Order: sequence, then structure tokens, then C-alpha cells
Amino acid sequence: MSKLTLTFILAFWTWLSLMPESRADICMHENADEELHLSNTTDPQGCAWRITEAAAQSANVTSRSLPYQEIIASAAQANSLEPALLHAVIKAESGYRPLAVSSRGAKGLMQLMPATARQLGVINIDDPAQNIQAGARYLSLLQQQFNGDISLALAAYNAGPGAVARHGNTIPPYAETQAYVPKVLQAYRQLKTSF
Repeated sequence: MSKLTLTFILAFWTWLSLMPESRADICMHENADEELHLSNTTDPQGCAWRITEAAAQSANVTSRSLPYQEIIASAAQANSLEPALLHAVIKAESGYRPLAVSSRGAKGLMQLMPATARQLGVINIDDPAQNIQAGARYLSLLQQQFNGDISLALAAYNAGPGAVARHGNTIPPYAETQAYVPKVLQAYRQLKTSF
């Protein structure tokens, strides 16, 4: 989401908050076609981005509340990752939808393949905490395998570590992976300023 869009939303929300009896957070999420949807909500679980009333009133964009923030922070710390990176992966993989299922059968917030989830000790792949913890562990292992190279770790997360190795430890020439890595890195850079 661009800063211009976020600025517009903050300005709009501030205007609404001046109206009598207006109290709500703004929930933003993208659908599969990357169309932006806005709604007012008190439930943060379905939001990819949420601007709270306090954030809008102070016009402090960096204080926005992200879904699963505590679980992600815990998983990031346990696996020596930055929370912004996990948020970026989750946003790209599932749009923060805990019951998302890909056409290939990957499940949950971090879109784990069932076999990978089992190897990582996941009992309930649909449980957000288990899914995020396992996905963070897997991403951390991939980052170690590729000597700390985030781009290669992300490529391996998307296409598999074998594909990265077969292509000489470079991002494989698959259209999906070629688009995925820069998309996640861009979101990661944007989110880093919030932490």
C-alpha cells in the first residue's frame, strides 16, 4: 500500500472521527486481485492492515496495529528473525487469512505444505500460533542454509530449497518466484520502519 493511500485513509478517518458518534478502527485488506477494501471494525483478525482511532487522531502511521502481532513477535524472536520479515511473508502468502489454502495444498497464514508442517512438528496447521511458529522456524532454517541471504531464503520458501540449489544458488527462473521475492522484500522494507 502506498504512503499516499495511507495518508488519504488517515485524513478520511480523522474527518470521520470529528463527526458525532463516530468510533471505529479502519480495517484494510487486499483481495486476490490486489484490490484494496476498507471497512470499519472492532475485530482485528480479518485485517491485513488496521489503523486504530488513536493512530489516526495523532496521525502517527507507524503505530498501526497488525494482525497476530504478539504471535509473530514471539516467533521472530525465537527464530532470530525480524518481525517485519514474518509480516511481509504472511502478507504475501495468505493476506493474514488463517484458513487460506493454496491450489497446491499449502495451508494457513504462512502457507505451509502439510509434509513440511509435519516435519516441523505442527499438530494443527490451521492454528495461527503453530503455523506462524513453524513457518518462522522453516524460514530461519532456509536463511541459515543460504548463508543469511534473505532473497535466496525467500526464493526457497516459495519454490523449495532444491529449486534454488538446482539453479546454482540463485533465484529460480520461475515467474511466480521471480515476482514473489521482490514483493516480499518491498513489504519487508516498508514494514521495518514500523518496528
